[in-house]
Amino acid sequence: MYSDNGLNFRGADNEMQDLFQSPDLQHAAAEERLNWHSIPPRAPHFGGLWEAAVWSMKQHLTKTIEDASLTVVEIMTVLAQVEAILNSRPLTPLSDDPLDLSALTPAHFLIGDSFTSYPEPDILDVPMNRLSRWQHVERLKQHFWSRWSKEYLAVCQGRTKWKSETHSNLEVGQLVMLKEDESMPLKWVLARIDGVHHGSDGVIRILTVRISKGIYKRPIVKICPLSVEEPEAQKNKRAPH
Repeated sequence: MYSDNGLNFRGADNEMQDLFQSPDLQHAAAEERLNWHSIPPRAPHFGGLWEAAVWSMKQHLTKTIEDASLTVVEIMTVLAQVEAILNSRPLTPLSDDPLDLSALTPAHFLIGDSFTSYPEPDILDVPMNRLSRWQHVERLKQHFWSRWSKEYLAVCQGRTKWKSETHSNLEVGQLVMLKEDESMPLKWVLARIDGVHHGSDGVIRILTVRISKGIYKRPIVKICPLSVEEPEAQKNKRAPH
């Protein structure tokens, strides 16, 4: 486990040092292979990915709420919905089964399963004066999702470009995310690659992907690899022999 060097974490560390005098706790931590690492003080850049994620969330949340007048209950509801959105993001495949379209998410570590949401109408374009208070809160959630999910997909896509301009790291059977124009909050479109199609320059330009609704062709610009790479052992299982 990694964390920054904030006063709250330092206080927790002091408490844990006292608790770790107990042989039972030492044994339990050893069995679970628990290690806690703190980054240096005044060095947020050591946090890398998580600091960037926190900054992104704060920026989009600020832009979403802006000068909205919310009650305490309403702001708590918005924050809970934003929390659910952040913890719904796909990280890595749950299995190497080529028919499995499910991915591990932060929610799995919290509740043991992925978050779900009910179908809801898109109210982003509905005038504010026609919305009830609850619809206003829902609109803020949809606005945050629209902004943040697009950036998250772009970041995941960008990391792939840094590693390979030819997209040679995309393979048949790989689990990926699709950029879809009308996805609703918590509804990530996941797909398995069924085929790759190269252009005349040898670069992958089009992919055949399988989603829950069927098999489709999509341009490479609509494909986003998951944020956590698959283990090599899992890739080897998928590779043809």
